[in-house]
Amino acid sequence: MSLELIVDSRSNGIWLALLRDGKLIELHEEQGNTEFAVGDIYLGKVRKIVSSLNAAFVDVGYEKDAFLHYLDLGPKFSSLNKFTKESLQGKQNVADLQYFKIDKDIPKDGKIEDILSTTQQILVQVAKEPISSKGPRLCAEITLAGRYLVLVPFSDKISISQKIKDPEERDRLKNLLETIKPKNFGVIIRTVAENKKVEQIQQDLTNLTDKWAVMFENLKTARPPKKVLGEIDKTASILRDLLNGDFSNIHINDSTLANEVREYVSGIAPEREKIVKFYDGKIDIFEKFGISKQIKSLFGKKVPLQSGGYLIIEHTEAMHVVDVNSGNRKGTEGQESNALATNVEAAEEIARVLQLRDMGGIIAIDFIDLHDKENNKILFDKLKEFMKSDRAKHNILPPSKFGVVEITRQRVRPVTEIVTNEKCPTCGGTGEINASILFAEEIENNLNFLLLDRKEKDVALLVHPYLEAYFTKGIISRQVKWFFKFKKWVPVRKMSANNLLEYTFVNKNNEEITL
Repeated sequence: MSLELIVDSRSNGIWLALLRDGKLIELHEEQGNTEFAVGDIYLGKVRKIVSSLNAAFVDVGYEKDAFLHYLDLGPKFSSLNKFTKESLQGKQNVADLQYFKIDKDIPKDGKIEDILSTTQQILVQVAKEPISSKGPRLCAEITLAGRYLVLVPFSDKISISQKIKDPEERDRLKNLLETIKPKNFGVIIRTVAENKKVEQIQQDLTNLTDKWAVMFENLKTARPPKKVLGEIDKTASILRDLLNGDFSNIHINDSTLANEVREYVSGIAPEREKIVKFYDGKIDIFEKFGISKQIKSLFGKKVPLQSGGYLIIEHTEAMHVVDVNSGNRKGTEGQESNALATNVEAAEEIARVLQLRDMGGIIAIDFIDLHDKENNKILFDKLKEFMKSDRAKHNILPPSKFGVVEITRQRVRPVTEIVTNEKCPTCGGTGEINASILFAEEIENNLNFLLLDRKEKDVALLVHPYLEAYFTKGIISRQVKWFFKFKKWVPVRKMSANNLLEYTFVNKNNEEITL
């Protein structure tokens, strides 16, 4: 298995595509505005206590108040609240907690009105980004995630990932952290810390305590609502959480960003620095690696399967519903065997689509009916196997007597929705017919303006693959005619992301030329 990260830096933000063996498994958009991302820490003000929900609404600067449930306060909330209050009052002079007196844990089944009051200033962390009409979901159990460790203030507990099975390695890591961790800071040892050197783990711990110190300095002069510590950007967070021996390449089409990522990778894994590569090809980076085509096929209502079957994915207010269809799949092994083969193929694709679109909540999957109970068990086991690589928390129920499988999956950010339907190329969605026969002449007129009037030196045309063939094929193609007319060769490149009659002119740096 090989992983590749493709980073497309655009004028309006950055798109990140994670490929496993060439297949798209994650897609993220990182816009210039990174407010209210998971992991951000805010100084907020309690706006309203709702006893019936045992929760509070907190102003953190978002257009809607954020939600904080009692169970998300964390057992160490009293200590955090005292630290916050004393930092704001100037009584807490250092970020270090060595001499800080830890308070008793709050009751597990307590009432939020006994802990919080209206207008109270509290330190909170974003647990879920704003989704639809809801504000952010908050927690007050502050944690700082690093490459190998997670720092937990106001605790002395050392926890180790259950995926680290070797007893000797677990003892080594625990003994190491007991000797180097600061007082009143707990740690969670992540899976990637297994067999890592002392220097690497100690450096990660130092980085986390430095982040805590930055948060403390920002907190001392903060007035709510105010962000006091931001999570690292998505590019760095993906590398922090996923970078391992399976990563083969990181391709980035921006030289400055490539240097920044190379520097970041050299800091967390010096031996992996060479996998960061600057892409300066003429073809769009998503087009080069086949990502645009995969996006169009995987984000629509109908998702095709390689065998000829397909999935129908519907999104409702309450849940996502997936219907599995065999389509024109051909098989000679009998109906039951064909149904099982289609279901297993669909299960693998569904696991990928759930992770790719980050679909959360309840997902109901209507597989093709299987009459053999053993086949239902095979399908269930396969689905669990395919879902193992999904980092989001999820639960899978066995197929019901109607053949429906129910999945609950953690939702921490809005579902990635990409419009894959295109407007009618003739009427542009208006219902009125335009003179589309003049489309080629329109492009030629624009070329005439750019090359002859504005004297642009390097101009390339980006069009839908169908139009790329129309302009370039043939002995005397349109492209050849342009060469004779303008005395310049105009490269025509296909862009799967374009609508049928959408086109763009770019310069030699792949920057759009505005008319």
